[in-house]
Amino acid sequence: MRYLRARLLQRAQDERQREEAATRRAQVGTAERSEKIRTYNFPQNRVTDHRVEVSIHNLASVMEGELDRFVDALMQRERSRQLSAQDGRDGG
Repeated sequence: MRYLRARLLQRAQDERQREEAATRRAQVGTAERSEKIRTYNFPQNRVTDHRVEVSIHNLASVMEGELDRFVDALMQRERSRQLSAQDGRDGG
């Protein structure tokens, strides 16, 4: 009975570890090009945010923290997504 209990415990622990590893892998991602958030192109003095397809041709200002255009575009996209979801619930 102890042997069976030990095997069941080990199996449960292994399953939990597999689930945790899968969760970690999903959070980290694969770092493929398609997962990139922004591209900093120094020769062309350009920063592109791929989530909202906004490019800014003033790399120095972005590097100094001027992210308002990116933030505004992200907020607008989120508002649109929320409105679309609300319309779907309202039947419109």
